[in-house]
Amino acid sequence: MTAFLAGGLPGVSDEVTGEPYEDGSGNRCLPLLREPVLCFAADREGLAAAHRRALSPGWRSPATPTRCSPPETTDNRAAVRAVESEKLSLAGLALHGPRNSVDRAVKGLKLHR
Repeated sequence: MTAFLAGGLPGVSDEVTGEPYEDGSGNRCLPLLREPVLCFAADREGLAAAHRRALSPGWRSPATPTRCSPPETTDNRAAVRAVESEKLSLAGLALHGPRNSVDRAVKGLKLHR
């Protein structure tokens, strides 16, 4: 789930990823995320609260409902579009933004161990 959600972060801005790597033989590798990825654990209520706080203006956060399989289909996008944000049953959430804004969104959640 973490890798799936983090995969949506490069779409937020061109500045989210660094430059592609290249080895000594000239083989290009994919760019990596510039920022560290922190994983938090939350129950449904905690995840829903973080999602609500992250919906402030200017935020775009990849979130996935519990019923996404396979994740990249038109049917899944239609299923998400049919449910109001406060009624989504979330399986995960990825955030990117200024540190103080992200900290406010995940307030009360503990780092995943």
